[in-house]
Amino acid sequence: MASPNSTFTELVSTTFRKHRKEIKDNVSNRNALLRRIYKRGNYRKEDGGLTIACPLDYTTNSTYQRYSDWDLLNIAQSDVISAAEYQWRQIAINVVASGRDLRINSGDSRIVNLAKSRIKNALRTFNNNFSSDLYSNGTASNQINGLQALVSDDGTGTVGGIVSGTYTFWKNQIFDCSANSVTASASTIENSMMLPLWLNLDRGSDDRPDLIVMDNTYYQYFEASQVSLKRYMDSQKADAGIVSLKYKTADVEFDGNSGIPSSHAYFLNTNYLELVVHQDADLEIMDEMRPINQDGSVIPILWMGNLTLSNRHQQGVIVA
Repeated sequence: MASPNSTFTELVSTTFRKHRKEIKDNVSNRNALLRRIYKRGNYRKEDGGLTIACPLDYTTNSTYQRYSDWDLLNIAQSDVISAAEYQWRQIAINVVASGRDLRINSGDSRIVNLAKSRIKNALRTFNNNFSSDLYSNGTASNQINGLQALVSDDGTGTVGGIVSGTYTFWKNQIFDCSANSVTASASTIENSMMLPLWLNLDRGSDDRPDLIVMDNTYYQYFEASQVSLKRYMDSQKADAGIVSLKYKTADVEFDGNSGIPSSHAYFLNTNYLELVVHQDADLEIMDEMRPINQDGSVIPILWMGNLTLSNRHQQGVIVA
C-alpha cells in the first residue's frame, strides 16, 4: 500500500501538470496586461543565456534611399544600441505538507482533499503576487520588471541596461496633471488628459496604443465621461471578469485590483511588450524534496523569466 507521502506527491504532480494551461489562464484572467500579452502571442520561451536579449525597435531604417542605375547604395549600420538586456528573475512556490498532516489525512478521500487544498492555496498565492509584480517598480529583491519600471512616472531610469538619461529615445511618454495644471475629473480626463498623451503616441493604425489600463479612480472618471457613449468590449473579456470600454481604437480596462498604483493610467503599445520565460521553468513542478532534519514533504513549482520591452518611447502614463 502506498504511503500517504507518496500518494500526496503523485496527486499534486499529476493534478498540476494536467491543469497547467488552466492555471496560466487563471493568472491572465485577473490581470488585463497579462491577458493582452497572451492574446497577442507575446509569450516567448527561451532555452538559456546569461541574460534575455531583446532587439530594439525604436527608429526607422536609415538606409532608405532613392537611386538610379549604378549609384552607390547606403549599407551603413546606424544603430548605436541594437538590443536591451534583461536579467533572468526566478520565482518559487512550494506545495508543503508536514508528516503529521500526511498521516492524519491518510485515507483516500482525505489525502485527495489535502492535495487539492494545498495546490489551490499555492496557486492563489502565485496569482496574487505575480499580478502585483507585473505592475511593480521592480525594486524588490529578484523581482521582475514591473510596469512602473518599464513605463516610469518621469520617463527616466535604466531599463534593459539602457540609461534613458543618456539615450533620450528610451524615455517613455508622460502626462503629468500637476505640471499641466489639470485637475483630474470626469470632465477633464478625456480631452485634457488622455488626448494629449494619445497624440504623442499615435503613429498610425499599426503603431499606436492598443491597451489602456486604469486604476479605480481614473476608470471611474473615464466611465462617467462616457455616459451616453459607452461601448463595452466582447463577451470573451466580460466572461474573464475584465471590464472594458474603448478610447479611440484602444481597449480601456479597469485593473485596479492587480497592483496598479493609484491615480495612474498606462497607455500601452503591446506590440513591444513580451513576457519571456525559460523553457525549463515555466511553472514547472519539480521532484519532491524531503528536509533532512524535518518531517514533511516539499514540492517546488518554479518560474524563471522577465517582462521585456523593445520600444519604451511608444509607451505612456498619466500621473496625478
